[in-house]
Amino acid sequence: MQKPLSASATASQKAGVPQSAPVLVHRPCTHFDDRPDVRDISLLVIHNISLPPRQYNTPYIDDFFGGRLDYEAHPYFAQLKGIRVSAHCVIFRDGRIWQYVPFSKRAWHAGVSQFLGREKCNDFSIGIELEGCDDEAYTEAQYQALTELSFYLLQQYPLLHPTHIVGHCDIAPGRKTDPGQAFDWRRFFHALDNKQQASTCDKERIK
Repeated sequence: MQKPLSASATASQKAGVPQSAPVLVHRPCTHFDDRPDVRDISLLVIHNISLPPRQYNTPYIDDFFGGRLDYEAHPYFAQLKGIRVSAHCVIFRDGRIWQYVPFSKRAWHAGVSQFLGREKCNDFSIGIELEGCDDEAYTEAQYQALTELSFYLLQQYPLLHPTHIVGHCDIAPGRKTDPGQAFDWRRFFHALDNKQQASTCDKERIK
């Protein structure tokens, strides 16, 4: 995956420019628990999901994370029986962001995982699902929403840094492949870097 384009990537969070949260639609979910240390949030993991695979704008992601999935609704769902997972947020194809787990809580999204020698990434990470699959292009609306959400989270969590934004494939190599080759890391980091530089300029004008 590509790395952030410049060292200014965290400048705005240190500049103290007030930032409003993106519009988050809160959805019911019980698939989470307490973090060992809420102050330790230092990783953002990007995933993808579509239910059934390659089908979009269905109710099934919401049902799955909410524990309401009808396993008889599609043959693929039989393999999901008994699986209780979640992400903090899902970004749908039209850019909607639905939040299933408070950021202060531990979502069950990473599974067996490791980042920089640390295991159990759920303990210290935030998980974001993009509605999609590995080899189909994500939408402009999704890139915009992901940039806004990532920028906001960088403001909120001092230990979170753009170099700590990774794919599920990076923390579970050989087991997971998402967000896949279709995700344009360079495009995403370029947009995030531009937004943070603009925020830094706004702070300078306020001084």
